[in-house]
Amino acid sequence: MRLAGKKALVTGAAGGIGAACAVALATEGADVALVDLHWENRTGNPAPAIRAMGRQAPEIACDVASQEKSEEAFASAVKALGAVDILVTSAVYSDREFFHKADMAGFRKTIDVSMWGAFHFLRATARHLLGREAPGSIVLVSSPHAHVATPSCMAYNMAKAALDMMGKTAAVELIGKRIRVNMIYPGWTDTPGERKFFSEQTLMTAGAALPMGRLMRPEEVARGVVFLCDPASESITGSIMSIDGGTQLPWWSKRGTGEF
Repeated sequence: MRLAGKKALVTGAAGGIGAACAVALATEGADVALVDLHWENRTGNPAPAIRAMGRQAPEIACDVASQEKSEEAFASAVKALGAVDILVTSAVYSDREFFHKADMAGFRKTIDVSMWGAFHFLRATARHLLGREAPGSIVLVSSPHAHVATPSCMAYNMAKAALDMMGKTAAVELIGKRIRVNMIYPGWTDTPGERKFFSEQTLMTAGAALPMGRLMRPEEVARGVVFLCDPASESITGSIMSIDGGTQLPWWSKRGTGEF
């Protein structure tokens, strides 16, 4: 029970990586405030599983793109749990179009949710921890898109690149207060969000072509998040952990060239 007595907040918690992170944190002893845009009819809702462990799991509806709504949601989490010691930002939105053809509403929403949404909760958590003079751990779910210029994903690429610098800067500013900030890079992960862009057959075929022969599982990413949040990892801050099944390795990028 590495996180016994800790209070966590996870955004994007109604499914996918966020839900897996919430369950993993609860398994290690944390109560978890679950923040997402919608909770109605969410089959991936982790709240019942967390409550079955005897943990608190308040469900908080919030559009993370709004600073005002994010601050209200954070205050609701503190009211429900008494404090927040751990933050995991997993809320995300993405459209896929070439930038010169992109619908600008979707382009801006991608940045508003994926970048500003993380910032709003990063800021609220830091202010809360500083006010308590308490240590804390923050994990921003980033992506290899932060440094890989994937076509048709400019807004998402931009948001994740900004997220990395956001996290590193926060780590520098907060290190003297025992507040750690790290980022995690999931590889291509089998989540409901991928069904927005790909069919089941495409995901199966593409997964088989990856170095490990499959997509990542949300639970694998969640284990990395727990490791970073563990007080025993107190020397790790400003770092990026990749859980990507080897897709960023040099040999993978040169597959088929005969160089390896």
